[in-house]
Amino acid sequence: MDARVTDKSKLPSRHVTEGPERAPHRSYLYAMGLTRQQMSQPLVGVASCWNEAAPCNISLMRQAQAVKKGVAAAGGTPREFCTITVTDGIAMGHQGMKASLVSRDVIADSVELTMRGHCYDALVGLAGCDKSLPGMMMAMVRLNVPSIFIYGGSILPGTFKGKPVTVQDVFEAVGKHSVGAMSTEDLEELEAKACPSAGACGAQFTANTMATVSEAIGLALPYSAGAPAPYEIRDQFCATAGEMVMELVAKQIRPRDIVTRKALENAAVVVAASGGSTNAALHLPAIAHECGIDFSLFEVAEIFRRTPYIADLKPGGRYVAKDLFEVGGIPLLMKTLLDAGYLHGDCMTVTGRTMAENLAAVKWNPDQDVVRPATNPITPTGGVVGLKGNLAPEGAIVKVAGMPPEKQTFAGPARCFDNEEECFDAVKNRRYKEGDVLVIRYEGPKGGPGMREMLATTAALYGQGMGDKVALITDGRFSGATRGFCVGHVGPEAAVGGPIALIRDGDIIELDAIKGVLAVRLSDEELAERRKHWQPRENDYGSGAIWKFAQTVGSACDGAVTHPGAKGEKHVYADL
Repeated sequence: MDARVTDKSKLPSRHVTEGPERAPHRSYLYAMGLTRQQMSQPLVGVASCWNEAAPCNISLMRQAQAVKKGVAAAGGTPREFCTITVTDGIAMGHQGMKASLVSRDVIADSVELTMRGHCYDALVGLAGCDKSLPGMMMAMVRLNVPSIFIYGGSILPGTFKGKPVTVQDVFEAVGKHSVGAMSTEDLEELEAKACPSAGACGAQFTANTMATVSEAIGLALPYSAGAPAPYEIRDQFCATAGEMVMELVAKQIRPRDIVTRKALENAAVVVAASGGSTNAALHLPAIAHECGIDFSLFEVAEIFRRTPYIADLKPGGRYVAKDLFEVGGIPLLMKTLLDAGYLHGDCMTVTGRTMAENLAAVKWNPDQDVVRPATNPITPTGGVVGLKGNLAPEGAIVKVAGMPPEKQTFAGPARCFDNEEECFDAVKNRRYKEGDVLVIRYEGPKGGPGMREMLATTAALYGQGMGDKVALITDGRFSGATRGFCVGHVGPEAAVGGPIALIRDGDIIELDAIKGVLAVRLSDEELAERRKHWQPRENDYGSGAIWKFAQTVGSACDGAVTHPGAKGEKHVYADL
């Protein structure tokens, strides 16, 4: 890594470090111990989502120090800053979850503003929990300065009564406890043992799904997204990222050179092949939006449909992220898909090489069963599929990883709830019947506001042994840990008068994940008549960040974005 940048005439930091008129600016930098030599080097933002909210973020500050060492070793001047994180596991099941999706855009906005305000030339972003990963990647492609993404790493599995467990088991244990199938003592022991280390939730929930995306889309170094948080090798990945971002500055390889239409398609393929979270169908369109690329839920879902599901990962399978890393990591999964013709090998990555070049030396590991050959998949179509019909004209999404084909169709009477709390209370007290289709509405991006996840409710159903005996649909979201016939992102959402707002108790709802259908047995005329009597509802947020989000947020189909994206740009920050 011999590249050294000495000419700052085209870099953003020239606006704060170069020329006599910037003497006041340099005074501030001297006050922090910088030398004139350090000021003359590229300034690299090292953005961390560190906080003490949850184990997913707790190791990020330490990892950021390793990144800074790498930047300095390669002739750059690192400038560390933090942004927020809302951790879904803590926010789940109450009003706090309304802050989760909002935080994705706040993260992207705050990173943008810090970079703009201080004129940094490059970015290394570290993120650990669900929305912080897409938020950081959105900032990278929005700013379009040379950037590398670093995942904080996954948690190690816990052990309960001799068996490996994750936080998913704890959520489902709440349902078991509510019906007397687990003692209070066992619940307390399980909760104390399920999360034994730093790191994000260990299975292929949203954090690990989007970490997988970071490698597949080309913004992360190979293998870096798979190593668990406690592994010392994470510091090596971080230091290397700091060095490599200086190579990208020298060569002026930028995020939009990497995040192309083909790269987004690669990311969707790897999500499907790994049985990843339905939330990827929200975040991939949002990342694309920052690049000015149209990539809606329908396009993501079509890729999911034609991709084989080959990685046997929880919640639908048997293994966690640590297991995948130790048998070959995300590159093993991607090489399998590339060789079978499912990936575009010519996409540029942050290594300065193409995806195919990165994977050229990866060998198949025959002594493992975490990843299957693409020719012998777990199921021939992806672990996540899209649905459409008169109940979801803008589409919906369902995770079918681990569900046998005979469980992928369902029809039953609607049982309607206008928020998650009402539904959870009904589930907790067993006020529902086998065969019901539980409908949770007014939980979409605008109506929630904030598009909450419904893991507490779905996990309780599984804990009660009813996970495959009912279905659930919502205009909100589901956690990557959700399993069962649970359909999210139903659009248009109830708050704007979508068909889900017109459903009544007893209406027969049909779900078919094989054919891709979500419909209600009502005529167009009946739906039109009901729409005449529908009235918009006020939510209970009249000010603040969640209110502000509701004023600008768009449809889940297009990523629930809050600004015009690259198509509305008058300039790109990197070129100022």
